[in-house]
Amino acid sequence: MKLEYSDFVDRFAAIYEHSAWVAEEAGSVTTEIDDIEKLAELMADCVDNASRSKQLELIRAHPDLAGKAQVAGELTEESTSEQASAGLDRCSTDEYERFQTLNTAYHEKFGFPFVMAVKNSSREEILGAFSDRLENDPATEFETALAEIHKIARLRLRSMEVG
Repeated sequence: MKLEYSDFVDRFAAIYEHSAWVAEEAGSVTTEIDDIEKLAELMADCVDNASRSKQLELIRAHPDLAGKAQVAGELTEESTSEQASAGLDRCSTDEYERFQTLNTAYHEKFGFPFVMAVKNSSREEILGAFSDRLENDPATEFETALAEIHKIARLRLRSMEVG
């Protein structure tokens, strides 16, 4: 199916968190959406070929996991669903405090939020990955964050009715 450019952008603007520019760039290449996997690759290529500052802006557009935005109900619909699937909306007081401690340490070390495709992960798996990734160097973690963002985007695309 082929969409008009504006319809394409409207439909896929939320695939990359608060970053409609990815859909805009992908839509300037094609508005054909018959193959979700090809669309996911095209959108990922748009991000991978963006400037480092634009990539950093994309990473920073993501919310903290089990963070204040979640508690305040300020997450996007997609992030709310993804975090809920991992049980992050049901953290114990100790788990919530652990997430806050890790979020703070991660921000201090890397200057951006911890990003992980958490859909259907457990809180324990996420906390383990959080701790492990705090050991990474900044360059590795930057690339890891982008790879996780691509996973999130692919999951979001797959969950949409296409065609």
